[in-house]
Amino acid sequence: MEKRLGVVGIVVENREIAPQVNSILSEYADIIIGRIGLPHQMEDISVISLITSGASDEVRELTGKLGKLKAVQVTCAEAESM
Repeated sequence: MEKRLGVVGIVVENREIAPQVNSILSEYADIIIGRIGLPHQMEDISVISLITSGASDEVRELTGKLGKLKAVQVTCAEAESM
């Protein structure tokens, strides 16, 4: 499978979901090459950005699992090639 460099944006609108988000991210640690998390404590919202390097199918799997969580929004963009 061809690896692609990409970015995944995640908005978590309920901090109680954070352990579930982190569990999913841990499952895909092999394709995550960078992560930045910014909590907005006053609003109970967190934004996480990931830099990924993996097959498109793996990244879609990751974003699909995250997107099924309540109060989580996720989007992804990938380079055409690496």
